Amino acid sequence: MSLNRNQIVNWLYRCGDIFTKESDFLTGLDKEIGDADHGMNMHRGFSKVVEKLPSIADKDIGFILKNTGMTLLSNVGGASGPLLGTFFIRAATVTQAHQSLTLEELGEMIREGAEGVISRGKAEPGDKTMCDVWLPVVDSLRQSGEQHLSVTAALDAASERAEAAAHATITMQARKGRASYLGERSIGHQDPGATSVMFMIQMLAAAAKE
Repeated sequence: MSLNRNQIVNWLYRCGDIFTKESDFLTGLDKEIGDADHGMNMHRGFSKVVEKLPSIADKDIGFILKNTGMTLLSNVGGASGPLLGTFFIRAATVTQAHQSLTLEELGEMIREGAEGVISRGKAEPGDKTMCDVWLPVVDSLRQSGEQHLSVTAALDAASERAEAAAHATITMQARKGRASYLGERSIGHQDPGATSVMFMIQMLAAAAKE
């Protein structure tokens, strides 16, 4: 079983929905340790992605992902725009000309994207950033591949890992970005960027079931 192009398009529509719905929640998290604009930025960025989807939905997966990345880069403010834009642009490099993705290919797509985020943001595990969710998700998909799970089962497992990983940022002290200025006061708050990645993985798992 593989993930087809329509499911990838559906995923991006679902991201548009979740970031509309959770915009205030994410901004609330960001108010505690950041600029209080993360939810608004994610909502604006993915609304633009959704606007463009009808005109590119018949293209290959790599094209769709690259276009998504470029749209996020030019429409999302703060650190999240460059980081998520980079994720999709890098993810596009290994999915060019693909109409569907096996679990192995999906794992490679997420890994390539996550590596782009890490090299762009210079973050390490435990820095209280979105990388603290991307890396466990990459690891989860790799393990699922070794166990020969279906794409849907693998994404369900990755969703659970993502949720646990996002919650795990609460006890971390921020070492990157605006939140790092707070020092120990950043402890006790869930990272908004990590939470957004959790939502994205949950939406991908939901799209894979359709």
